[in-house]
Amino acid sequence: MPLTPLVYWAQRHDDIYLRVDLTDAQNIDVQVHEKVLQFRAQGHGAKGQNEYEFSLEFLLPVKSEVSHRSTQRQVNITLQKEQRGWWDRLTLQERKPVFLTPDFDRWLDESDAEMEIREKEDKKNMLKASRHKEEGFVSLTTGYLFVYNLVQFLGFSWIFVNMTVRLFIFGQDSLYDTFHTISDVMFFCQTLASVEVLNAAFGVVRTGVIPTLIQVVGRNFILFIIFGSVEEMHNQPVVFFVFYLWSAIEIFRYPFYMLGCFDTEWKTLTWLRYTIWIPLYPLGVVAEAVAVVQSIPIFDEAKLFSIPLPKAVGTSVSFSCVLYVYLVLMFLGLFINFRHLHKQRKRRFRTKKRKAN
Repeated sequence: MPLTPLVYWAQRHDDIYLRVDLTDAQNIDVQVHEKVLQFRAQGHGAKGQNEYEFSLEFLLPVKSEVSHRSTQRQVNITLQKEQRGWWDRLTLQERKPVFLTPDFDRWLDESDAEMEIREKEDKKNMLKASRHKEEGFVSLTTGYLFVYNLVQFLGFSWIFVNMTVRLFIFGQDSLYDTFHTISDVMFFCQTLASVEVLNAAFGVVRTGVIPTLIQVVGRNFILFIIFGSVEEMHNQPVVFFVFYLWSAIEIFRYPFYMLGCFDTEWKTLTWLRYTIWIPLYPLGVVAEAVAVVQSIPIFDEAKLFSIPLPKAVGTSVSFSCVLYVYLVLMFLGLFINFRHLHKQRKRRFRTKKRKAN
């Protein structure tokens, strides 16, 4: 004959919780018809291994959907009340069945249950508020990055197009007045590029701080020190090649970042952004090195930025010594950045292949 297991119960305003004291329950059958729940299962209960069953007629109707989950120690049953409210008792009959007892682990009075609801609502409202705040921050960051990349794209595009048009119109003569016609916009773009170091440092963008710092400091050193401080360098053709190679890289990099702000991708642009630097970046470093070498005798003659030494020594250290050291650091930086960009390219296209597969 089927036996009756011990059943523990608790309630909330919306739910009924039953815990059947049955170990390693198998062949569990739980059905609900209107106000009546019928349970049957095999397992180890108060009277050993046997078949157990019970029936409960609830005080008020419950929904027919019932969920149950069996563990090694018990069977947990959850039912939803047809109408939200607090029941005075579980069963229709005033005298509760002998096998039924309150589940004190989950038991709450009506006031405690209402407090629990308020706490859940407060947590939900706090979570929603934090999400709105985070979404607002994300949208603000996205807008900032989009505008920054747009301004840089427009600046470098103007430089590239202007130099290209002048090359076609004036030919070789355009190489000698590049600094006078382009430098103002290049000064603006490269000064603004310093923001990229801060973006990387504060986590606004996910990229390495060191490679970004090397590129920004390296370019600004060439622009402001080598070209900007020595008038004899203004008419050198090397200025054209440096500016042209810089802008040729950036007119693909910045629009790629602009689309990335909105999780959008143009495959051709992606390929160009991760490929065009392979020939252009080393060529740009070579052009920068040529500019440094050409400026060394000029700095020696003008004694510009020379480092004075004590009178006992009676001489000074020429800035050209710094430039020789910079030449070594320049090619070291080329190696670091080239490896960084290569890893980025490899990671990007390896990820794309995995997604395709």
